[in-house]
Formats: sequence, C-alpha cells, structure tokens
Amino acid sequence: MKTRIAKFIAESGIASRRAAEDLIARGAVSVNGVKIDSPVFFVDSNDVVIVNGKKINTEKETKLYAFHKPINTMTTRSDPANRKTIYDCLPDAYKHLKYIGRLDYKTTGLLLLTNDGEFARKMTLPSTKIPRVYIATIYGTLSKIDSARRGMTVRGIKYAPMKIDVIDDKNLRIEIVEGKKNEIRIVLGACGANIKKLHRISYGKIELDNLPVGQIREIKQKTIDVIKKSF
Repeated sequence: MKTRIAKFIAESGIASRRAAEDLIARGAVSVNGVKIDSPVFFVDSNDVVIVNGKKINTEKETKLYAFHKPINTMTTRSDPANRKTIYDCLPDAYKHLKYIGRLDYKTTGLLLLTNDGEFARKMTLPSTKIPRVYIATIYGTLSKIDSARRGMTVRGIKYAPMKIDVIDDKNLRIEIVEGKKNEIRIVLGACGANIKKLHRISYGKIELDNLPVGQIREIKQKTIDVIKKSF
C-alpha cells in the first residue's frame, strides 16, 4: 500500500513528519533517482527513497527500547513553547527512535521507543488492548473512584473502565487499555481524586523495573516477537 512520502520518512525514524516535509522542500529527498519537491507524493517499500544522500532501509529489524522518562519533559521532537523534550535527554545514538504513545509533561516512568513506525502504530491501537499500569499519588477523595472503575464520560468524551487498586489513602495502582490523552488525570480529577504524581511502571509485557531516570534499555528480540504475535 502506498504511503505519503513524509509519513514514510517519519516511520523510518529519520525525522518527524514535519521535519520530513522541510527536507522535501529543501530538495533533500529523491524517489527512484528523481528529486521530489512536494509532500503530496506516495511511495511503498518497492521504491528507493534517499534522504540527504542516505537510502532508507525498508527491511530493518524491529528494535524496541524502554526509556525512563524524567519529569518536566515533553514527548515530542520539538515543542513550540521550547520546553525540554525526551530527545534532549536521549543519547545521540537513540535520537532517531520513535516514541510509542505519549507521557505528558509531568508524568514519569516507562516510555517505549522503537525504530519501526508500523510497530509503534499497532502498539497504540485501542483494538490491541495492551494494558498500561501506573502508580498515581492523589489528593482529594477516593469516594467516587468506582465511577472510573465502571467507565465514564467526561466533557463529552467516553472513557473505558479502569482497573484501580488502592495501595493506601494517597496512592493507587491504575491499569488502562485505551491510552487517551491525559486519560487518568481527567477521569480521576472528575472523581475528585486529583493527581499529584503519575508514574508508569509497565506497558504490556514490558516493565520499568529499576531502570534509572533518563536511562534506556534494549528489549530482547524474543519479547518483541511475542508482542508481534499478539497483534
């Protein structure tokens, strides 16, 4: 299936989609030996795409990494407000990787990174129902959290039921499968249990364990193979 050229480049891990469009505008991209100057161009794995003189390898092995995201970092390649991003924290050898889903500015913990854009897409599809587990430190009341357990609608958006275990009166273990933007903060806030700290400890079969803040760990190929078979 043909894919828009900027998306194709982004999924290769070379650049974000916006950066890919800039590369195209600068004449740094060619397809099958012909330089292109418009992002309205479609390619597939049979095409030879060259960016800044380097051929995109469409048959690369999927790589997956666990990254311990620090607090006060944006999960994006560039931030209009010039806030620190995860790519400011990553070593140069890993700056080409694509993030799988997002953690918001204040949320810490496990963020998965990969070189495979299609794998990243499948990992975030609601239909895969991959559980994400968080530890939430809250302030407020726990009297209405059964609403979150049942599933609820907040400001017109429907949120699926959450599995919530009470650790103590200030800390909860929360498991979700949808991963909508700011899902836990929005739903718990609507229940009167406002989030003070939010920390992700696992994503599917992958756990953060004792990985230090700001560090990255490669995931074994056999784990990747198991994940792919579950799609």
